[in-house]
Amino acid sequence: MKRLFIAAAAALPMLFVLNSFAKEAEKTYTLRYRYKPGETVRWLVEHRSKVRATVSGSTQSTETLSISMKAWRVSKVNPDGTATFEHRVEWVDMRQKLTGRSEVRYDSRRDEKPPPGFETAAKSVGVPLSVVTMDPCGKIVERRDAKPRPPAAPETENQTPKHESCISIPLPEEPVPIGHTWTVPQNIDIPVPSGAVKRIKAVQRFTLEEVKTSVATIRVSTDVLTPIDDPAIESQLVQRESAGRVWFDIDAGRVLRQLMETDKHVVGFRGDASSIHYVNRFSERLAAGPARTAGKDANRD
Repeated sequence: MKRLFIAAAAALPMLFVLNSFAKEAEKTYTLRYRYKPGETVRWLVEHRSKVRATVSGSTQSTETLSISMKAWRVSKVNPDGTATFEHRVEWVDMRQKLTGRSEVRYDSRRDEKPPPGFETAAKSVGVPLSVVTMDPCGKIVERRDAKPRPPAAPETENQTPKHESCISIPLPEEPVPIGHTWTVPQNIDIPVPSGAVKRIKAVQRFTLEEVKTSVATIRVSTDVLTPIDDPAIESQLVQRESAGRVWFDIDAGRVLRQLMETDKHVVGFRGDASSIHYVNRFSERLAAGPARTAGKDANRD
């Protein structure tokens, strides 16, 4: 009898641990965007990319860096949580370096005139880019752009900064447990040499990985559904895929940080003796205010 009592007592801690895991697995979380009328929310955004292409034995590389401050100025919030905000880029620091050429740089905070190739980006700084109405789950109810958006195509950093078209990540409508995955269908249009556009069907996949101190970690990935057997199309597609993580503050109802990275190599995109290596890193961090120094804060990821 004494041995049975000792064995039962020894098993209690393990049962407690198993019970805790079970309760955690059953727990659900409600993810919702929350904003207040009159507030301005800012994110410090950094986008780095490097493209190294080899064709017929000749190699060219392009390195770009864009650091900017994205701002949402909230004008209205309905009782159901649907918010209307003005989206703008307050400042931008952009750099581009091509093989055999000196680096070209444009910093809107100090350069009165942008260098050739950066004119479009300069016109997009400090002005309203769009007015967006978004529901608490991240669905865009209405969007009015200040000017027509260009057709979808692989981005170059001397155009409008990437986050102009990347408004929010979708959130699940129902409370979800850790491990839950939700998906959003996506059409990716890839231009082809004939002048036509090939539509690629894909799915954006989101998984709630963990929740710590009210911060949810969400894994993001892109699953391409359309079979791809053309390296020329694949070389453009890799520049449109996203994979990484988003950190979402459940209590505050906003994205704290996100990090998306790509490192892919495609062979034969322009003949058998060709290859392209694409490396991309996109990060975003919630800013406390209109910080004036780009580099120091942006490199903390």
